[in-house]
Amino acid sequence: MAISYKDLPVYAYQIQNKFRNELRAKSGLMRGREFFMKDLYSFCRTQGEHDDFYEKAAAAYMKVYDRLGIGDSTYRTYASGGIFSKFSDEFQTLSDVGEDTIYVHEGKRLAINKEVFTDEVLADLGMKKDELTEERAVEVGNIFSLGSKYADALDLYYTDEKGERRSVIMGCYGIGISRLMGLLAEHFADDRGLVWPEAVAPFRVYLAPLGDSEPVRKAAEGLYDDLTRQGVPVLYDDRDARAGEKFADADLLGIPWRIVISDKTLAAGTVELKARTEQEARQVSGTELRKALDISA
Repeated sequence: MAISYKDLPVYAYQIQNKFRNELRAKSGLMRGREFFMKDLYSFCRTQGEHDDFYEKAAAAYMKVYDRLGIGDSTYRTYASGGIFSKFSDEFQTLSDVGEDTIYVHEGKRLAINKEVFTDEVLADLGMKKDELTEERAVEVGNIFSLGSKYADALDLYYTDEKGERRSVIMGCYGIGISRLMGLLAEHFADDRGLVWPEAVAPFRVYLAPLGDSEPVRKAAEGLYDDLTRQGVPVLYDDRDARAGEKFADADLLGIPWRIVISDKTLAAGTVELKARTEQEARQVSGTELRKALDISA
């Protein structure tokens, strides 16, 4: 199939559940036979055009990891490029549960996968062994160049400005979304439960009324309605349960913010607010609550 140079570049997403015959399925979402994957394929006219997009994709991936709170411990890592190129790029996050071994150059914010860790590679990258530290890590993404191998095999070409047939240069960019969620759970959890980053938390706020008084119930429902109108996802815990049970469940779920309304807070004209990462709750006014949640009045 031949297309015009005017049709390129093209970037096609493939986001779906995948299945594989994983012989070492373990650790829940970290390595399973079914997983959710975000792939992107690029189709470019020239190697230079491909290289420009490749670097944009690498920068975009690091922005993703920054937003998830793991940017400081995630490294662009040189790995095998297989039959396509000398290197591919993995994104590896340091973790005690990691299965990969990488060698980190902190000054350059780069790493080398153990599978390609040779004197020749070190020389190519301008690194020395005594500058590197050995770490365990989890692969949370990868990008690699495909060249024209698959495009040529599928008879995919384009016609340039002179009417000459040219090969299409491809690239592939993947993030294992389910594995990434598993890594986030392992990375941030404490002895009380999960600690979800706000960017991926199923709710931003856990809201719990305490006691069975009608004023408390109405105040909690009013705050729930107000926050949801502001676009804040709220998990409203209206169970008839003790305060300690609710607080323990809130910590276990890992919702970023916990808000409690009780007869005591109503009398003070406040609500009780606690971030999941904090040890102590505090009494705040409605204005202070909106400031903490970064929402308009």
